Amino acid sequence: MKAQWIAVAVVVLVLGAGLALGLKLKPEIFPVEVGSSAPTFEATDLQTGRRVTLADYKGQVVLLNIWATWCEPCKVEMPSLEQLQKDVGPQGLKIVAVSIDEGGSDVVRQYARDLGLTFAILHDQSGRIKQIYQTTGVPESFVINREGKIEKKVIGATDWDATVSQDLMRRLLAQRG
Repeated sequence: MKAQWIAVAVVVLVLGAGLALGLKLKPEIFPVEVGSSAPTFEATDLQTGRRVTLADYKGQVVLLNIWATWCEPCKVEMPSLEQLQKDVGPQGLKIVAVSIDEGGSDVVRQYARDLGLTFAILHDQSGRIKQIYQTTGVPESFVINREGKIEKKVIGATDWDATVSQDLMRRLLAQRG
């Protein structure tokens, strides 16, 4: 009988160790990359004050931008995101910019107002979205298709109103889910 309990204990320990290792290696096992499903996140919409998740954008083409007010390349990138909003937003593109600022939402709200940003500004004060999307810094952006798959990942600032970016967004918007 004692041998059976030892065997059970060994199995439980092995399973527990396997689970712990799996959780630790999750980013390596399930990297957030082009072709993978976009992970869900939660952040506060600074216009409405309500909590928003990726599910709120289900079936839509989303440009998810992770940024911060203290990030100079983010500030450089914002005008091109605003131009993309003006050019392609009316066709259905959802630009969702999630600030990871640790301070209060007022700073983020004022920053967006000062730059005249008209797309969705969300705030994840915990910065959890950085781990969820496995970012290496800010800005980082993810273009997500109607099926919730990542079509493009951009590390660093980019020119979102360039023809190639606009063409990608229009192509994705033309595809029906």
